Amino acid sequence: MSALTSRPTAAPAVITATAAERRRRNAKRGWNVVGLLVFVVTAFPVYWMINTAFKPAKDAIDPKPHFFPWPVSLENFRRALNISDFWGPVERSLIVSASTVVIGAIIGLLAALAISRFAFRGRKVVIVGILTVQMVPLVAMIIPVFLLLNQIHQIDKLSGLVLTYLTFVLPFTVWTLRGFIVNIPKELEEAAMVDGCSRTGAFIRVVFPLLAPGLVATSIYAFIQAWNEFLYALLVMSQEHETATVWLGTFTTQHGTEYAPMMAGSTMMGVPVVILFLLVQRRMAAGLTAGAVKG
Repeated sequence: MSALTSRPTAAPAVITATAAERRRRNAKRGWNVVGLLVFVVTAFPVYWMINTAFKPAKDAIDPKPHFFPWPVSLENFRRALNISDFWGPVERSLIVSASTVVIGAIIGLLAALAISRFAFRGRKVVIVGILTVQMVPLVAMIIPVFLLLNQIHQIDKLSGLVLTYLTFVLPFTVWTLRGFIVNIPKELEEAAMVDGCSRTGAFIRVVFPLLAPGLVATSIYAFIQAWNEFLYALLVMSQEHETATVWLGTFTTQHGTEYAPMMAGSTMMGVPVVILFLLVQRRMAAGLTAGAVKG
């Protein structure tokens, strides 16, 4: 009798489990659809840029959109390379972006280490100051930055542009690296120092390898910020020493805008960033998830 009475109670449990599994599958499909929509919205402008770059120039301004470039044309790339000096601005952008990343990473790492590992007077003020600087719009700093660069004779110089970019790359680097360092237990450094390492040796041998993925991820974002910056490059640099982003303005004249060559130039400008991302994508993915789980 006990076996017979237990059977009716098992069926509702199975039905409940099946319904819960069905809801989970439906929720997963829903999130997959949302993710696909987000991907389409974010990737479509990039696709349209590449699509326009390979179109004939007359199709780029056709009111009827052509979602596939046919016939495929390389004339826009030849036009982009011949309309003005292309490699000069790209070289200058690479120099400025790389210098900004290297200097910002070194100074930002030391500052983040000091803020996260040492207790000193005014520590909270420094942290609040970093956050405050990040909230200030870049447009609001144009006049002070220009006047300062003019006083130290850095107008129309790559070094001046690097100093300018450090004003918004450094706060981001310090704040981000601080988050990574805080998630590394102090006990690891203390154990290394007990084994005979100095504080510097413990940082180099223990902390830095754990921090490397976060440093790579931060450097990539800093490089993208410096590479894509337009306003300060237009203000500080002359046409003779313009960067790649300002060079794109060459396609806008009093006679109109050459959209197809401009998209070709934008496509070529995106290649260095894509190559850099592909080279460090594993390190970057590890850095983005570092500290998400504490063990």
